[in-house]
Amino acid sequence: MLSTQDLKQKEVINIYNGKSLGYIEDISLDLEKGTVEGLVIPQQSNGLFSFFNKGSELVIPWNCVRRVGDEVVLVEIGGEEKLT
Repeated sequence: MLSTQDLKQKEVINIYNGKSLGYIEDISLDLEKGTVEGLVIPQQSNGLFSFFNKGSELVIPWNCVRRVGDEVVLVEIGGEEKLT
């Protein structure tokens, strides 16, 4: 079984283009259904005041997750998926 703490230590890699999307900060849950809805990854802002501003969050839908490995989570996000 995988704990949320273990999941937060993993890097997320998009197998569509091979890019790292960052590290998992949180998970999105639907408590009524008892399901995982997605992975939340913080995004860094690149502006002059980025030190003071928290960047936006990238939410990857759970149906885009292809494999959870020992060190990384592989996701497949092409051009059609809508991320928040």
